Amino acid sequence: MSDLEPELICERRGHAGVIVLNRPRALNALTHGMVRGLDKALDDFEADPLVRHVVVTGAGEKAFCAGGDIRQLYDLGRAGLIEEARGFWREEYLLNQRIKAYPKPYIAVIDGIVMGGGVGVSLHGSHRVAGEKYQFAMPEVGIGFFPDVGATWALPRLPGAAGTWLAVTGERVGQADALALGLATHAVATAGIPDLIAALEAGLNVDDILAEMAFDAVQAPITQHLALIDHVFSASSVEVIMDRLRAATDDPFAAKLLAAMARKSPTSMKLALAQMRSGAALDFGQAMQLEFRIVSRIVHGGDFYEGVRAVIIDKDNAPRWQPATLADVSDQQVAHYLSPLPDDLAV
Repeated sequence: MSDLEPELICERRGHAGVIVLNRPRALNALTHGMVRGLDKALDDFEADPLVRHVVVTGAGEKAFCAGGDIRQLYDLGRAGLIEEARGFWREEYLLNQRIKAYPKPYIAVIDGIVMGGGVGVSLHGSHRVAGEKYQFAMPEVGIGFFPDVGATWALPRLPGAAGTWLAVTGERVGQADALALGLATHAVATAGIPDLIAALEAGLNVDDILAEMAFDAVQAPITQHLALIDHVFSASSVEVIMDRLRAATDDPFAAKLLAAMARKSPTSMKLALAQMRSGAALDFGQAMQLEFRIVSRIVHGGDFYEGVRAVIIDKDNAPRWQPATLADVSDQQVAHYLSPLPDDLAV
């Protein structure tokens, strides 16, 4: 891709409003300009009577969208441009709300990595179509952040404690698991995606097309672990979650989760659990407001910058979290992250 190519392609093709996230070398990570471009495209497509539905895809072979442009946000924060960083998240979260309430079918076609901000521009649409390369995660606890972009609303509504498991651990799931958990509404063969998009551009009814093209994915690997997930991640605290995992370490799945959680930010894991417990009782707008409160505090903290340094900049994968232990993250600290702001997000 040339540096002169647009980072977002938005155009009507037949009866479809098509949006292509077009930063394949950056795994289609969302920039502020892309957020604004998506919002404008949704305005245009809603007003265009020829557009029957919106189709969102990612350029390249690897990713739908691997998240927001975290390096850009890191640089803004480190430069003291906190309000500019908060402006990105404010507009991104309002876009997530817009997608959730969009009046026309909104079809995200996902055949690759979908994480963070990519989840925000796909999961809340009416149709989430997973190809065979689909890989979902909300891995934010590994960089001192938290699962945002509507995860506060969406993940607590997955079966059992599956959403809490995904939020607190940052684990990945593939096509079959996503279909079983409701993260994806349909599964399709990768080879069939061009035909699917062509049919949508021709204006055929999306539900009729998917009824013909979609298939039941193979047995979801996660089903064999759901009983353990429900037992462990229904716990009242991250400490108890880890205690329950230690008690089950004869199970390789539990041992793997315990080892992974030991490397995550203690503050982020506690925030993620608080989100899941609060989000079950919130409507979508309230959930986005809560996330804006959290991000407005995180951008002033240390773990986010340390996590990005360790994973993205220096790549030593050895973050030094502060506080370094779960015991040192108090309930009062967590409550402060969730408390109202003078400039709360409008809902």
